Amino acid sequence: MSRFWSPVVHTLTPYIPGEQPQMQRLVKLNTNESPYGPSPKALAAIAQQNNDDLRLYPDPEGLALKKAIAQLHGLDPKQVFLGNGSDEVLAHVFLGLLKQSKPIQFPDITYSFYPVYCKLFGITHEAIPLGPDFEINVGDFKLPNGGIIFPNPNAPTGRAIPRSDIEHLLKTNRDSVVVIDEAYVDYGTDSCIPLLRGTACPENLLVVHTLSKSRALAGLRVGFALGHPALIEGLERVKNSFNSYPLGRLAQAGAIAAIEDQAHLQATSAKVIHTRERLTKELASLGFETLPSLANFIFTRHPKHAGGNLYQALRDRGIIVRHFKSPRIEEFCALPLALMSSAIN
Repeated sequence: MSRFWSPVVHTLTPYIPGEQPQMQRLVKLNTNESPYGPSPKALAAIAQQNNDDLRLYPDPEGLALKKAIAQLHGLDPKQVFLGNGSDEVLAHVFLGLLKQSKPIQFPDITYSFYPVYCKLFGITHEAIPLGPDFEINVGDFKLPNGGIIFPNPNAPTGRAIPRSDIEHLLKTNRDSVVVIDEAYVDYGTDSCIPLLRGTACPENLLVVHTLSKSRALAGLRVGFALGHPALIEGLERVKNSFNSYPLGRLAQAGAIAAIEDQAHLQATSAKVIHTRERLTKELASLGFETLPSLANFIFTRHPKHAGGNLYQALRDRGIIVRHFKSPRIEEFCALPLALMSSAIN
């Protein structure tokens, strides 16, 4: 440890991303990446921008990308915020919207970056226990609070709740922001984006998306948030106090083309959904117990085999999945879908 660290650095326990091993002949399934590749139109747009213009700064506002996202979802560009992947967007959300005098709330089993952000920014939080079947119950989020955040579908469980539940949460939680992290929404969950259209747009709803999963652009690092213009203005203030140019020219060009290619998104998402249904049935025939998932992964356990042992046995065979050594879920493994059928055959 360096004696020159700021005091807060000594208190941090950083988020640990999925392992990136350098093994040969490896089936790497622990970061929920798409195996189907980005839209060919996105690749062509990136190649077209790979020219001498890279000497110039990109548009700091990303206005063309904001317009593409807004047009797709029936919103105003002023309702769109851009960031270098949804993790950066979420960091700005925690600092700009969730750093309040009251504790924020999120599920006790959820995206493990949330408590890391809280520690980094000095935000107090309450972990709300999931239900007995690992479901999110919006009635368990109590007033008062400094804000609520959770993924839908949740991670790592894959379980989702209907949009009507989130509408109820918004009505009962009018004095703090509700952030819905929709990283996996394209695999069968109803998005909350329609709630943001028109004059009825709630002042306290923010929806976060990424192009890393269903649009297969994890290497490009593009994320965005959608919400009331007043929320977006707050995030822009944070962004422009941190990094005015979060998205480069290649990222903006590729993202616009990917957003506009809905046919590619729908086709590849349908393949993942088909694999999810098939693999769940195959695992059930082997005695596995799998939570109902609407993500591009499943969360499964076997009553006769410890989760850690299953993880290690797969790793010994060159297959890397995700295992969490946490209470309630240590017997589960998270199995991303797209390559799993071929991996286990």
